[in-house]
Amino acid sequence: MTRYKLLLEYDGAPFVGWQRQDNGPSVQAALEEAVFGFCGERATVQAAGRTDTGVHATGQVAHVDIAKETDAATVAKALNAHLKPAPVAVLAAEAVADDFHARFSATGRRYLYRILCRPAPPALLRGRVWWVPVALDPAAMQAGADRLVGHRDFSSFRASECQAASPLKTLDELRVEVAEVGPAGTELHVHAAARSFLHHQVRNMVGSLKLVGEGKWSPEDLAAALAAKDRRAAGPTAPAQGLYLTAVTY
Repeated sequence: MTRYKLLLEYDGAPFVGWQRQDNGPSVQAALEEAVFGFCGERATVQAAGRTDTGVHATGQVAHVDIAKETDAATVAKALNAHLKPAPVAVLAAEAVADDFHARFSATGRRYLYRILCRPAPPALLRGRVWWVPVALDPAAMQAGADRLVGHRDFSSFRASECQAASPLKTLDELRVEVAEVGPAGTELHVHAAARSFLHHQVRNMVGSLKLVGEGKWSPEDLAAALAAKDRRAAGPTAPAQGLYLTAVTY
């Protein structure tokens, strides 16, 4: 039995999320069926982050145990062949120690949230960004984001169904950048990094940052929302389609 670490990319649009569920297709189930197609084994694929319905990944990490005698390059090639036509790709595979765990061995996770600001709705980027038809002020958003960085009680940005034992998290980075400006619109990127996140934490922070960018909130209002430790004090949850899990560190 060999444990393989998998680097994954996927389009979250057709899935109910990472985790296998009865109400629709999941990324986990697609991978587990691909493993079965490759070697006839019913294996459980564990991921670093259980992305929600519609959330994408460019750097998800998972692991799976395979008894078949093979090698990492063959695993990646075979899984990609059996994953078709699901929008999931194994970018790389490597054999790792038996005690490696995609989730519990991780020391950090990075997310990207994409916002497209322009009057016209997206055509090519539909389902890939949060379309906001008005201009946002990235400097004001960054000033608000700075209020959230550090070791904080993020109860105000925690989903009601969150199962984390504590709302305390250390947010290492929350950075707003202008990624592109042109006739196709302005795209803003919000980068978030932490060891781990609460359920919907990134999307809830971005929803509040949008209010700051619109001028409806000040950066101090965002700080007050954090201090309230109450989900009702913060802004709306940003749509899933703008969120990407981009990296996991070990």
